[in-house]
Amino acid sequence: MKKRVRRSLGILSVAMFIALPALGQPAAAPAQVDLSERLKTVESNPAQLEAMYKVGRKVAAFCANCHGDGGNSVKPEVPNLAGQNAYYLMAQLREFSSTQRKSNEFKKRLVNVMSPDEKIGMVVFYAGQAVTLKPSSDSAMARRGGELYAKRCAQCHERDGRGTREYSRIAGQQTVYLTQSLKGYRDGTGPRLDRQMVDEVKPLNDADIAAVVAFVSSMN
Repeated sequence: MKKRVRRSLGILSVAMFIALPALGQPAAAPAQVDLSERLKTVESNPAQLEAMYKVGRKVAAFCANCHGDGGNSVKPEVPNLAGQNAYYLMAQLREFSSTQRKSNEFKKRLVNVMSPDEKIGMVVFYAGQAVTLKPSSDSAMARRGGELYAKRCAQCHERDGRGTREYSRIAGQQTVYLTQSLKGYRDGTGPRLDRQMVDEVKPLNDADIAAVVAFVSSMN
C-alpha cells in the first residue's frame, strides 16, 4: 500500500511539471548565475532585452490566473506585478527559492524549476507592463492619505510611489492587498515583518490606512 501511495505521489509530481512545458528545462550548467548581473547585461543590450521579454511573456502565462494578463491582478488580495521594478521582483524570486517568503507549494515549485533566463525574462516582461489604475472615488480621503504617505512612505517608496531596486513600486497597487499588507505590518500578523515598515505603520489606525490606500491606489 505504501509503495502504491509513493508511486501515485511521484506520478502527480511529474504530471504537475508536464503541465508547465515552458519551464523547468535543464540548465546549461549547474553553476550559480548572478541574476542581477545577468539582468544588468540584458538591459544594456536591446536584442537580448527583446529576447528575454518574449521568454517572459510565455512564463507569465503561468502567473496570469492570479496576477492577471500583463500583471494586472484579477484578485483584489493579490498584488499587481505590472510596472514593478525588475530588480525588486528578482529579489522576491530569490526569497521564494530560499523560503524567506511564505508562499504556497505550487508557487515555490514554479520558481524553483525556472531557469535563470526564465526568471530574467519574467521580471523584464512585468517591469515593461502598464498598470491598470483603479483610482479612489473619495478625493478628500486620498488627499489626506497623500499627507500621510509623504510623511511615512515616500522616503523608501519615492514620492511617485514607483520605488527603487530595493523597494517595491506601490503606485496603482490593489486596494485590498495594500490594506491587508499595511494592517499585517501594524498588527504583526503579516508574512513579512520588515522592522522599518513596522515602525512607520504602527502609529496608523484603520482610518489612516484607508486614506493611505486611497492615495497610493490612485497614483500612476
